[in-house]
Amino acid sequence: MLDLQGIENIKDEESHSINPENPYGKKGQGATTDSYLGKSRKGRAAVSLKEGETLTIAEIHGPGTIKHIWMTIAEATPKGSFVLRDVVLRIYWDDEEYPSIESPIGDFFCNGFGTRCDINSLPIVVNPTGGMNCYFPMPFNKKAKITVTNEHPNKIDGFFYNIDYVLQPELPENVSYFHAKWNRQKTTQLQNDYTIIDNIKGVGHYIGTFLEVTALERYWWGEGEFKFFIDGDSEFPSITSTGTEDYFGGAWAFHKKDKRGRIYVQPYNTPFMGYPFFSKEDHTRDDFQTEDAMPLHGFGNDALPMHGLYRWHLPDPIRFKSDLRVTLQQIGNDDIKLFERSDDVASVAYWYQKEPHQTFSPLLPRENRIPR
Repeated sequence: MLDLQGIENIKDEESHSINPENPYGKKGQGATTDSYLGKSRKGRAAVSLKEGETLTIAEIHGPGTIKHIWMTIAEATPKGSFVLRDVVLRIYWDDEEYPSIESPIGDFFCNGFGTRCDINSLPIVVNPTGGMNCYFPMPFNKKAKITVTNEHPNKIDGFFYNIDYVLQPELPENVSYFHAKWNRQKTTQLQNDYTIIDNIKGVGHYIGTFLEVTALERYWWGEGEFKFFIDGDSEFPSITSTGTEDYFGGAWAFHKKDKRGRIYVQPYNTPFMGYPFFSKEDHTRDDFQTEDAMPLHGFGNDALPMHGLYRWHLPDPIRFKSDLRVTLQQIGNDDIKLFERSDDVASVAYWYQKEPHQTFSPLLPRENRIPR
């Protein structure tokens, strides 16, 4: 857990930063590009992503630890609104062939549904407007490689990033590697629990969940229990929650009443748990520009109810020694009884483990990632 204890101690570390003006993080090579303002005056603050391009934005030889990642990107182009779902972030450790981190860029930073959302948690922070920050420490022994892939049907101008890291003489013997994986089931099946993550093999600890629920049915959606199947658990898990909102630290459907007695939903952000996003309106095209004489928003901005939530197991990591599977029931409540639901659910699982890790299932193609 990040705190101030020990910040006064001198460490044998060498600080570096990678960005478009110093793409290799070299010592004494920052802010060297020229602009019309003159020599070394902010000449390359961002890069462009061609349609279909995979760009390696960082390649770092270790041992070292990534301490902070900051990124921002336009959320729409004239060809579409869902850039945050269309651009894929991948991170590879120690020359591995397959990534240890794979997620649409917005979802990784708890910005789901292809739309902006401010996040005020300990490891993930998204500040106005769309400044996406990650503070999960990411150690690596030999090498770290970070790529972004533009699967949006248009060129994207103005991708900004900063990767802050340290180089070290060696890593601690018991260090583990950071992993994250996005998943989605566009229509869940009745009585068939949604899979947050499966097939984790090895030694490590689970440290977080970002959940996105697009409600396809009426009434309360959050009675399902999170299940953690640990080290050989088969039919029943070792750890379970009492409900979805309970897992995220809330209660009673996040409901509050105004002065007139009307019920409304109360979003919240805290260091370890949050329900930062709730909307029944589509704002992804508020500033959308097309060549049409009639703006598309002229047809309305109604949307299905969207709920975004995060939970960080930083004070309470879930340890596993051989394997882990995490699932979520789809159960609702209609004020009379519980009922089985079918919704559109997406998620990002975050964990640390010793390498090698099991190869991820293929990321869904773009057309299957588009939000409803």
